[in-house]
Amino acid sequence: MTVHSVTDATFEAEVLRSELPVLVDLYADWCGPCKQLSPIVAQVSDELAGKIKAVKVDVDRNPMIAQTFRATSIPMLLVIAQGRVVQHHVGVLDKPSLLRLLEPVLPRSAAEVRPEELALWIKQGKALPVDIRDAASYSRYRIPTAIHIPASELASRTKELQPFDGRVRVLYGRSDEAKEWGERLQADGVQVGFLAGGFLHWEADGLEVERG
Repeated sequence: MTVHSVTDATFEAEVLRSELPVLVDLYADWCGPCKQLSPIVAQVSDELAGKIKAVKVDVDRNPMIAQTFRATSIPMLLVIAQGRVVQHHVGVLDKPSLLRLLEPVLPRSAAEVRPEELALWIKQGKALPVDIRDAASYSRYRIPTAIHIPASELASRTKELQPFDGRVRVLYGRSDEAKEWGERLQADGVQVGFLAGGFLHWEADGLEVERG
């Protein structure tokens, strides 16, 4: 899926009337940070094909759009759903942050657990976090109460992932890897969840981290 250009003339049809949520990248050819952001937008667009639509707007060539959204500083990202702006961000951001920006408009997986949900479930004794990162990362810092099962061992240790003690196992690590494993295991009948946004999202939300 390519990130195609829209103009003042096509913006309404391509963006405001789109059935899918639209990620709009406002940029200019002379803008260095825009060039840094462009491949990240393209990568996310490919990964979320069918769930979102991604377009780009050259603000120099399309002054009406630039004026409408007050794009005095670029790059600027807009998330537009059903004709209205749901999220916006000015400046470069990394892939996990861009995925978080898009979260409000993405369809939610049945296995997905948001950070605030997991924090509450841990407190209530309803969930056990499972760190699927490497041993060194787990030993440095982790979600409190988490056990460690590296991603490479998940398939062979499914018995440990069953909620035999009443606590659902929630995988976390890199967001894409935990999601992939969570959905794969669920398809195999193992009732696990995965942490939305991964460990980076947990930290970004200021939730408790155990170190040492």
